[in-house]
Amino acid sequence: MAHLTITDAAAEQIRRVLDERGQGLGLRVSVKPSGCSGYSYVLDFADEAANDDTCFEEHGVKVFVAPDALEMLDGSEVDYVNEGLNRYFRFNNPNVKDQCGCGESFSV
Repeated sequence: MAHLTITDAAAEQIRRVLDERGQGLGLRVSVKPSGCSGYSYVLDFADEAANDDTCFEEHGVKVFVAPDALEMLDGSEVDYVNEGLNRYFRFNNPNVKDQCGCGESFSV
């Protein structure tokens, strides 16, 4: 069974954006072929659960993972970081074998 961890910081940000938006069940994560290393993460709002999504719930929020991303994200931690003026979701993914210099894409 796949495993995904959601940090307190990520949960707080997911709650914040859903509250601002006024609707949504959680965050949906998928991957797409992209960039110089192979794949990139795709984040979207989950307004409803797709039949084939896997739902992970922690700290009162839900993250829905598309089936094509499940194996690539297994064992990952979803975090939210503030680095200077940059704020973003970061995936601490043990499956990543290589990543491009800008951090936008990865390979497994």
